[in-house]
Amino acid sequence: MNSILIFFLLFTSLYAKSSDFSIIINKPFNDALFDITQDYDRDISAVGFSKNYETSSASSGTSYTDPFEYLKNVSSKNGSQISLVKVNNAADIVLNKTTNLSRVNKAVSILKTPSNGYLIGGYTLDGSLIILKLDSNGNTLFTKIFGTATQDKMSKLLQLSDGGVLAVGSSTTSRSAHDTLFETGLGLNDIYLTRFSKDGTKLWSKKYGTQYDDQGVDAAEADDGSIIVLSITKYEIYKNITLMRTSESGDKIWLQHYKSETLVTPYRIIKLKDNNFLMSLSQENELHKDQIRLVKFDLQNNIIIDRNIDTKYSSGLKDIKEFSDGTLMGVGYVNDTYNTDALVMVLNNELSLLNQEHYGEENFDMFNALTILHNSQVAAAGIHTDNNSQESNMWIVKLNRDATMAQISKTMLQTSNKMLPTSEKARDFYNELLKLFQDEINAKKLVIKEDLTIEIIDSSLYFKVGKYILTPAQQMFLTSFSNKLIPFLHANKDIVNTLELNGHTSSEWGGAKFTMRYLKNAKLSMNRAYSTLSYMFQIQNQDAQNWLVEILKGSGFSYSKKIMINKTEDQELSRRVAFKIILNAK
Repeated sequence: MNSILIFFLLFTSLYAKSSDFSIIINKPFNDALFDITQDYDRDISAVGFSKNYETSSASSGTSYTDPFEYLKNVSSKNGSQISLVKVNNAADIVLNKTTNLSRVNKAVSILKTPSNGYLIGGYTLDGSLIILKLDSNGNTLFTKIFGTATQDKMSKLLQLSDGGVLAVGSSTTSRSAHDTLFETGLGLNDIYLTRFSKDGTKLWSKKYGTQYDDQGVDAAEADDGSIIVLSITKYEIYKNITLMRTSESGDKIWLQHYKSETLVTPYRIIKLKDNNFLMSLSQENELHKDQIRLVKFDLQNNIIIDRNIDTKYSSGLKDIKEFSDGTLMGVGYVNDTYNTDALVMVLNNELSLLNQEHYGEENFDMFNALTILHNSQVAAAGIHTDNNSQESNMWIVKLNRDATMAQISKTMLQTSNKMLPTSEKARDFYNELLKLFQDEINAKKLVIKEDLTIEIIDSSLYFKVGKYILTPAQQMFLTSFSNKLIPFLHANKDIVNTLELNGHTSSEWGGAKFTMRYLKNAKLSMNRAYSTLSYMFQIQNQDAQNWLVEILKGSGFSYSKKIMINKTEDQELSRRVAFKIILNAK
């Protein structure tokens, strides 16, 4: 009988409905998203590229003897093209549009226009820079193609305080007397900036750099209108950073190259609310693994904080944003032994790590950008690769401030004589849950995360090694816990979909080999979930039991979610059960 119940727990966990706000746009070929923003109507828009390899029509009647002419002819519908995706609060895709230009194209940045349209920045693979202006439906209003006579590439399109934009990128030095931009080009590749007014008029284009190979990565505007530019400098076997400050008209004020014998990769620079600046970098350690480095500095290039965040695996924050209270969130990647996952980190204003989460499956997953939403949640965009696949997909997620995954909100609920979206109802639900268990939280018996996960943190309530039968202390706690939680969930049954009970174990098992160690821990974790579920169920009255049948789900995670502290497994903390409340998705 027990084995049947364990199978039932495993079966229901596999098919339990999830309402995490995670959207994967799967197309036939490789796709990716590189930047994201929130629209004025509270929808979320992201931009990247989508590939298409349809063959040309045989009925065209045109024959080619030059294969490059043929490729040029079909490039308007084949290869990489700029792609815009828009999703609403219910995680419905309301716009999915590909812009077919005359050349193979990629987009790297998205900005909003006053009319709720977009400015898209990108480049062609044959070396030109692009700015597109689109209306709110993704229709092209104008296209600007610009750059030098050589190979150019855009890294970022920066919104300026006067309504204009700055294109940040790089340009191969032409070494041509006819290219006046070469006068400021110093190396094989140079930082390349182009400024446009708010009406789309190009004001200036300039090159900068060292004697080495330089590439502009990102920029931030200071309050006085000057611009801080972050770039990467490569020479010999080294890869370091260069910082530069220019005036509004592009005149160089200072340029500082930071040499290091370790490889340093710059990703992002932002202006903070205290008018200082923050760089997100990755720097190789002695084991040749990327480690996150954050540097805060002022307008005169004085270092305020230089912080390394050591992680067990290679990791980097490709984008970072600041909340109104000075807290920061960064997104990027973490490379473990077998795959790459998307990384989310929350840091305080001293750049110390508060929390982190990993998202993804067995293949390659990564976040490239994030934007802070009006309600202090966060939207992130990047790349997801399905299991057993080599093709990347577009990926959009919504996160809570603590880096947990937000839930999808589809229903509209009547509150105080007005209709509120479920996202606001979910926020109220979370706040009420905090109030309900305030005593337990203050006594450090449990914590409640914004994704509605409830973690028990009192060591007296953990399981002993190999045990799953509840102790008297655990039963006493679950009785008090259930007497609060179950009536609260029933009172909110219109939006409650599932109450999950998840069993967990530590990774050890008496010297058993990997396969048996995992399987024995899998059974133990499911036994722990069942013990907890059955006890909570049996102490309820008949009416409550009838309703709980509809929402209870049990699952065992073996040691896949063991607790790590300072890169070391905390075996005691890992022997636990956790709860998660999932709200209705529709």
